[in-house]
Amino acid sequence: MFHPEGPSLRELTVQALSSVEHGYDLLAPKFDHTPFRTPAPLLDAMAAALTRPGGYAHGLDLCCGTGAGVEVLTAVCRESVTGVDFSAGMLDEARARDWPAAPRVSWVRADARALPFAPRFDLVVSLGAFGHFLPRELPGLFAQVRSVLRPGGDFVFPVLAPPRATSRAYWMLAGFDAVMRVRNALWRPPFVMYYRAFSPGVMYRGLTDAGFRVGLTALPVFGHREDGAPRVRMVTARAR
Repeated sequence: MFHPEGPSLRELTVQALSSVEHGYDLLAPKFDHTPFRTPAPLLDAMAAALTRPGGYAHGLDLCCGTGAGVEVLTAVCRESVTGVDFSAGMLDEARARDWPAAPRVSWVRADARALPFAPRFDLVVSLGAFGHFLPRELPGLFAQVRSVLRPGGDFVFPVLAPPRATSRAYWMLAGFDAVMRVRNALWRPPFVMYYRAFSPGVMYRGLTDAGFRVGLTALPVFGHREDGAPRVRMVTARAR
């Protein structure tokens, strides 16, 4: 649908009628040819904004998919980078790409709600994954991230300014979420993907309750809305 090498409408339909895990296994070979992959300008902007005294040694890409977040981490981490995802198909695609020799890059198949790591990371990034978690699951997810970070480590992800209720984008996202809720009410297994469930209030409460101090950094390359608000910000949640 989106690119000559991308998935067809039939393939996307089969994916949408599968579980989240199996759906991404099916989509994996063509995922990088869809709009669902995080665009390069956002990756570059995040890498440029991730500066702190001493830098970062070890990084983790949470729900890494084919490795978009790993591109950010290899630019800012000195020693090692790990990608974790529960889709074997997405991890296979990530492993097949060419990665720099340093920092060391490794891949782990695991559920983000039960991370199999000690608190060894200085930086965790996540790109586009939160819609796959119900709001009630986010506090546990954030607690898992906190458990694998060293004290003072950062959990970083981008957030887009929410569209106004009068905009076309608002109603497109609302319509998509409504369709997914009907689909999940009528079909099993569920496919959890809701664009509007990840609200600023849910995010902030979940992060602070998990032991983070939350900050926001505007990414000016994406400009501002008419009301002056940045179109894209980077959340930096620092482990207390």
